Amino acid sequence: MDYNSAAKKVIEGLGGKENIVSAAHCATRLRLVIGDNDKCNKEFIENIDGVKGVFFASGQLQVIFGTGVVNKVYDEFIKEAGISEATKEDVKQAASAKTNVFKRVIKALGDVFVPIIPAIVASGLLMGLLEGLCNAFPEMANSGTYQIIHLFSNAAFVFLPVLIGMSAAQVFGGNKFLGAVIGMIMIHPDLMNAWNVAGADPGTIPQASVWFGAYSINLVGYQGHVIPVVIAVWFMSNLEKRLHKIVPEMIDLFVTPLVTVLVTGYLTLTIFGPVFSLLENYVLNGVQYLISIPFGIGSFIVGAVYAPTVVAGVHHMYNAIEAGMISSTGANTWMPIATAANVAQGAAALALALKTRNRKVKSMALPASLSAFLGITEPAIFGVNLRFFKPFIAGCIGGAFGALVASVLKVSATAYGITGVFGLLITTHCIVQYIIVMAVAFAVAFIVSWILFKDEKEEGPVQAETVTEFTPEPGTVYSPLKGEAIALKDVKDETFAGEVLGQGIAVIPENGVVVSPVKGKVETLFDTKHAIGITADDGTELLIHIGINTVELGGKYYTAFVSEGDEIKVGQKLIEFDINEIKKAGYDITTPVIVTNSFDYESVTAEKAGSVDFGEKILTVR
Repeated sequence: MDYNSAAKKVIEGLGGKENIVSAAHCATRLRLVIGDNDKCNKEFIENIDGVKGVFFASGQLQVIFGTGVVNKVYDEFIKEAGISEATKEDVKQAASAKTNVFKRVIKALGDVFVPIIPAIVASGLLMGLLEGLCNAFPEMANSGTYQIIHLFSNAAFVFLPVLIGMSAAQVFGGNKFLGAVIGMIMIHPDLMNAWNVAGADPGTIPQASVWFGAYSINLVGYQGHVIPVVIAVWFMSNLEKRLHKIVPEMIDLFVTPLVTVLVTGYLTLTIFGPVFSLLENYVLNGVQYLISIPFGIGSFIVGAVYAPTVVAGVHHMYNAIEAGMISSTGANTWMPIATAANVAQGAAALALALKTRNRKVKSMALPASLSAFLGITEPAIFGVNLRFFKPFIAGCIGGAFGALVASVLKVSATAYGITGVFGLLITTHCIVQYIIVMAVAFAVAFIVSWILFKDEKEEGPVQAETVTEFTPEPGTVYSPLKGEAIALKDVKDETFAGEVLGQGIAVIPENGVVVSPVKGKVETLFDTKHAIGITADDGTELLIHIGINTVELGGKYYTAFVSEGDEIKVGQKLIEFDINEIKKAGYDITTPVIVTNSFDYESVTAEKAGSVDFGEKILTVR
């Protein structure tokens, strides 16, 4: 592909380089922040050669090009836009400034919990592996090897507040080691272990009077809690940054860490911990209640709305919910619901891929569906399903039924951060049930998507009312439009007027219908639908180009009723276009009809000038 051309068109679709705030790329996508979203022509960008999907998320416009392509387009993009390279973090910060407070909070939660996923996955896999081995070999539970590996498997969960403290400090701009200290304070051995409180006599729980005797607190650790740590470290990070500004450099090294830990630690154990652990319990209990409603009704609802929350960009909060579940109960019942939703979106995209005859859509939908089965749903949701919408609805329906089955079968995971097929690694205690969940989500979404999705080909072909079927004469090209026929040399475009592409004729159309001028086959249908290439049964190769420079519309105002490879007959409707809107956009609607293999013939003669109707002879090829 032409990377420079693709980059230029992306810039054009963004509303010009002056509308670009920041740009970076990841493995598959351009990540762009633009000044005014209303200036962005998303539909135009979607139709650029090489683009596999376009979506807005977390304040960014993300354009999917795919691995190995995106970096080359990006290099051309920054050259053409006249901007400097930016990192993904730079773009995230620029995008964050444009989003509302609620989304910034949700995104911050995601940023805190995503980096610690490898630790959680490692522990969860070990835990699941041990449980599976002990089910097969019960005597193993008494071995020294089991005890050692069991110690490994729960280490990340025992010290989860420390991991969260470090990650949160990094997100909020604080010292990550001070963040770790706050996490350590919250699970210090001098505090009673929170997991032992439930079975303890209330009189044995140690207490301390705080804030000059205003009230007392239980000296209990915060094992099993995640939100209080995040809140505490957020406060710590802001306090630390403020102190760095006001404390003289000479004593900053000593005063700032001391005051930061002292103030934050005290507030954490006396206010942040008690208040936010209570709120977190309410949230977790509410989620657990929702997904445990009899007959799986609650899970059904959650499975249906999961994908829309991904579109809204608020799904980052699920990491916190899953971490809380694992930390407090050891069972993540949210993960199979997420898997059902993800697999269902993949199945809906796969149905579309198998049903559509549009080659570009098929090439985009098939790999997108496969990635969704592995837990990566962005290409399927944003690149395919949302574009056609009905497959997205089918995915939501499939996710709902899969989640219902997950609730009924009581499927859970031992970690978070993995969904789809790879989720089998963290559901070793219920593999069969997990497979059933995926199978149900897949089957329902695939069937519904197959029924709902209507390919463009299914809308036609339709005969133009003014054309009756007849046997075409060899070497004859009939008018594909109703309007005024003019000589090619009178077309206001040097390429066509100079017969660079071949000899022919042009028609200034009266309405927005193009029918086939010959009996033959569709060889090429441009993604933008503004031009179509046909080979007649007698070997004549034709190009019908609807308007001058209308490729710039990116397919807007055009609808195709055939696909590449279709057999067509004279008078069959090929394309419809909104003639008035194209004129309003400032484009010349003159439509050249070119014999692109003119050099194969002795003559290409225009047979008509002036008013012309569908099916009238306009060219003779000899």
